[in-house]
Amino acid sequence: MDVRARHWRVKPPIPCSLAARLPHLSPVMAQLLYNRQISDPSEVRSFLEGGDLEPNPFRLKGVTAAVTRLRRAIRNDEPIAVFGDFDVDGVTATVLLVQTLRALGARVRPYIPHRVDEGYGLQLDALRQLYRQGVRVVVTVDCGIRAVSEIERARRGLDIIVTDHHSVGPQLPPALAVINPNQSDCPYPFKRLAGSGVAFQLARALLRANASSPVGDSTALQEEELLDLVALGTVADIVPLVGENRTLVRRGLERLNRPQRAGLCALLDRAGVQPGKLTATGISFTLGPRLNAAGRLHTAMLGYGLLTSASLEDAKPLAEELEALNQKRQRMTEEALEHAREQVMVEPLPPLVFAASEGFHPGVAGLVANRLAEEFYRPSVVVTLGDELSRGSARSVPQFHIAHAFDECANLLERHGGHAAAGGFTIRNENLPAFRDQLLAIAHRDLGDKELVPTLDIDLELELREVDWVTQVLVEQMEPCGHGNPRPLFLSRGVRLREARAVGEEERHLRLLLTDGRAVWDAIGFGLGSWAASLRDRVDIVYTVEAAEWNEEQRLQLNVQDVRPSD
Repeated sequence: MDVRARHWRVKPPIPCSLAARLPHLSPVMAQLLYNRQISDPSEVRSFLEGGDLEPNPFRLKGVTAAVTRLRRAIRNDEPIAVFGDFDVDGVTATVLLVQTLRALGARVRPYIPHRVDEGYGLQLDALRQLYRQGVRVVVTVDCGIRAVSEIERARRGLDIIVTDHHSVGPQLPPALAVINPNQSDCPYPFKRLAGSGVAFQLARALLRANASSPVGDSTALQEEELLDLVALGTVADIVPLVGENRTLVRRGLERLNRPQRAGLCALLDRAGVQPGKLTATGISFTLGPRLNAAGRLHTAMLGYGLLTSASLEDAKPLAEELEALNQKRQRMTEEALEHAREQVMVEPLPPLVFAASEGFHPGVAGLVANRLAEEFYRPSVVVTLGDELSRGSARSVPQFHIAHAFDECANLLERHGGHAAAGGFTIRNENLPAFRDQLLAIAHRDLGDKELVPTLDIDLELELREVDWVTQVLVEQMEPCGHGNPRPLFLSRGVRLREARAVGEEERHLRLLLTDGRAVWDAIGFGLGSWAASLRDRVDIVYTVEAAEWNEEQRLQLNVQDVRPSD
């Protein structure tokens, strides 16, 4: 089986009746928006001009009870702990809520567990430690929705407020307040916030309550000052960039491109990103991996320290440390991936791939699972074997909801959680064979009749001569692009090929020179180097359009996602 083969599927054209309602748009823009289920004139205006945030954060179920308890803690000078997760979403959510509570005069401390020593989510040992230190109120961010037994036991001494965005289980934790838009009876209209987005709504509610009735010695803090953190967490957590998420990221990118935090200035500088040129893609592939490296291989408090640094002098050594950790993470991921491939390369390939080893560092297990899912287009599970307990990470494909699959295996798991595309679990070693067999059975049931081949959803077929700077401007209007709002993909057939050569390390990439008969186009296809020797004369290409700079000159470049010889 060619695991890299992909279907090409061109989206159907916009109906004439809908296009007629959008006479002010070019046909290309009307099609791009239609492909994203946006055709109502008011929705079009909101998408292109930037939508508004939900005006009332108190619509989130649990926010009123949480604000009431936190204001009482501030008034009574009770210590508060913000309990986060070790990924970018969890770290940014921790920073923004600690910053908000401190601005309101609270005594507050962060707590982010160590990935290897403690594992994901609320742990009783950590809660006991906080209690002994005098904490009586704990607010979770980006975790807690599945911690039913932990909260049941801890609530005898602690008031726990859960803010989370992950899939809700069959039973809600018995917390003082649970804030998660995915609760069935939560009236908040947008359900797909990241953990940082949920924490931001609580912060908004706290700031608004304090504006009308101050309870402590507060300092000035505006909601907008937190949006850089929300954008980082939202993009890095790969939640859909639609609706309110799109608005949050769009506004957050404006602040990120005029960075006020010393840590972000140091991080951008070390990553080689010029302020003013950061995009959502830059967060995904440049800033996010560096911040994540801390929680993967060291402690997420390193990322927290960077984002809360008081000066560039303090921030620069932390940015350097993150850079070194990220490079180490890249090496470890490649080594683990080779080992995992050896386990899963069997014929016929099952509908779910499963790799386990004591050599898989838990900090890179999720990355390896993601690479396997991309390469084999199968739900992929990677397990780090321990002495008695093992921990696993999973990544999935759109046809398979991995969190629901874990729910079906809950009797074999100590802990689990996640959402449709990703999840994690802790399991006793004696249950691992039965768990693997049950997961495979579920995958056979749900995927057995499906052809598991990735599909490129193409926005529009164009002649190459139709692509110009106007097209590029239209593409830029679709930003921020990411999950749920992909960068527009175009298809051009029968393009004349002037040159094709493999480039880069191990000749993995493909450099093309193409012509439409009038101009010559530069094109790059990452990971497509194996095509170099088999392309002749004319090709069909699927690509995105981007601006590239050579010798301070702006030029259009095609970023080729797939290529085939023309019929």
